[in-house]
Amino acid sequence: MKIILGSQSPRRRELLAGLDIPFTPVSIDADESYPASLAGGEIPIYISRAKARAYARKLHADELLITADTIVWLNGTMLGKPHDAEEAGRMLHLLAGQTHQVYTAVSFTWLRHAADSVSAALLPDMPLLRTDTLVDVTDVTFGNLSDEEIAYYVDRYRPLDKAGAYGVQEWIGYTGVTAMHGSYFNVMGFPVAPVYRYLKTHNLL
Repeated sequence: MKIILGSQSPRRRELLAGLDIPFTPVSIDADESYPASLAGGEIPIYISRAKARAYARKLHADELLITADTIVWLNGTMLGKPHDAEEAGRMLHLLAGQTHQVYTAVSFTWLRHAADSVSAALLPDMPLLRTDTLVDVTDVTFGNLSDEEIAYYVDRYRPLDKAGAYGVQEWIGYTGVTAMHGSYFNVMGFPVAPVYRYLKTHNLL
């Protein structure tokens, strides 16, 4: 099957390319809101599936769609992408001296044959989808960060497109992260080892 990566993230595109697997990147405009009752890994699972649904009508029978979402979870609160530099600074102050969790969910979606379900007859114009989703979690600990360090990072790197207002592969990760339990690539936004195992298990390599 042809692999479609539904992501605007240059990091996800780079990491999937690192598996030496041909794929086509596409951008997906999806509603990323989620029910307030969700917590932790449930949130990126919901959003990664929402991204898949948003692209569903464009999916062909010989294509596998991969969508993903990453969140930072600190003491029961989700930290998304900051809206501006001021909010980015506040997030980093919250993360300083704390251990938080980074959850990434990856969904794999393809079209099923209509004969797989009797309900297909009720929706002849809507091919049925099958979606499998995996979720990975990494514990990340930051040391204390000074006001000057946070201001420098936010001003120099402008992490407004990153959950939790930081990129572990950037200066703040080099200087501020003191411990990590789990996948480094998951913190970057794409757990490549579980993705590889899924594709291999389903004979997609």
